[in-house]
Amino acid sequence: MSSQRSGVLELAVLGLLHETPMHGYELRKRLNSVLGAFRAFGYGSLYPCLKELLRQGLIAEEVPPAAAKSLAGRRSKIVYRLTAEGKERLQDLLGQAGPAAWEDDGFGVHFAFFGLTRADIRMRILEGRRSRLEERVDAFRAAMSRTRERLDSYTLELQRHGLESVEREVRWLNGKRLRRHGRLTPTRPADADTALQTHGAANTKRSSRRAEDKEQSEWVRYG
Repeated sequence: MSSQRSGVLELAVLGLLHETPMHGYELRKRLNSVLGAFRAFGYGSLYPCLKELLRQGLIAEEVPPAAAKSLAGRRSKIVYRLTAEGKERLQDLLGQAGPAAWEDDGFGVHFAFFGLTRADIRMRILEGRRSRLEERVDAFRAAMSRTRERLDSYTLELQRHGLESVEREVRWLNGKRLRRHGRLTPTRPADADTALQTHGAANTKRSSRRAEDKEQSEWVRYG
């Protein structure tokens, strides 16, 4: 796992355990729930991360008394909880507002935990994300202008769709969410799942609708 990917997972795990202790299976489900719109984490990456966090003393494992009695003679479920050192590490990660927090994976995770993040850090991340996306818009437009005459209609449409998707997120950042999450009312931790999933699901829904409209248009044209 790359250092950037492991850093994203570390932030996600510590952020979720900040809400409540969880056992591994529950934690994995929450990770996929909160971050599923951006990436899915499996046991192959989660448990090495938990092992490393345990080694560093950022989390601790325990067996609830009730579970220990009910599972006598069987392997009990281990519950992971955040330690004091883990809380400090989480605050350090939430205070990072550099380029890594603006990229696709990093932005999604940081946004999910904006309710735990200082207002000035939220603003820096949102503004950095917007700047990065505006650069991407310029790159899309330049590429389309250079290759427009050499591309078939389908490839050109795919490029146009990519441009529109990025422009849509720029408008989203320029709208009420930039003001609300950056300056006024932060997302509450309990709303992190909903906020992140709504943003990701909206993009997915629009992509699906656009594909259906395109297919219907081609059917009318050539059918």
